Amino acid sequence: MKNIKNLFVAAMMLAIVPAATAQNVDEIIGTYFENTGGMDAWKSLESLKMSASISQGGMEIPIEMYQTKEGKMSITANFQGMNMTFMAYDGETAWNTNQMTMAPEKLTQEQADNMKLQANDFPSPFMDYKSKGYTVEYVGEETMEGTPTHKIKLVQEPIMVNGKQEESITYYYFEAENFVPIATEVSMAGQTMKDTMSDYEEVDGLYFPFAMTMMGGMPLKIKSIEINPEIDAKMFSFPAEAAAKE
Repeated sequence: MKNIKNLFVAAMMLAIVPAATAQNVDEIIGTYFENTGGMDAWKSLESLKMSASISQGGMEIPIEMYQTKEGKMSITANFQGMNMTFMAYDGETAWNTNQMTMAPEKLTQEQADNMKLQANDFPSPFMDYKSKGYTVEYVGEETMEGTPTHKIKLVQEPIMVNGKQEESITYYYFEAENFVPIATEVSMAGQTMKDTMSDYEEVDGLYFPFAMTMMGGMPLKIKSIEINPEIDAKMFSFPAEAAAKE
């Protein structure tokens, strides 16, 4: 009889654990939004402009990044006096500046399609993640470079890589004390890339990381952030003169 009772208790605990885990994930995400300005303020965000610099080959390269609620984006850089577009997307076409010819060129349709999937992710893929069809999973507590964190697995829509469909999985490390993400980890085409975020500062009531890495470790230092700036939509579009030559 005692063994039957123990089995019943164990079964009940197994049934409770998944629900408790899911609740903890939503609590962590909710606390993150609350601690960084509040969900209402984040949802009212229409666009962002970030002025920053990246360190590459011992050089500091000034860049500007624009993002909009519709998923449009632009990253431009001033390299040795020349303005270049690292990446731009207008909702349909993705393009950049060819570093050899300095001429604008379109990226592949696969790259554009993958960027279109990110249109729902401004300012964060965790915002209303359930309505987007995403899933989150609490992986556990983990120490990241000496800092206790909560590790969360985010699964988004599959993406295409070299003509093959791949799962889109990102692991986020939320600092256990302040519940802000301080690192991400993503695997793509057999490679794992890890990026970090730190030095959170307040901008018009919202908190953003001002030091981070991108593309697997490239240092990025944010100098200023503007909320809902005036934007010339032409910066996102493939130049008309280049399109006319196609």
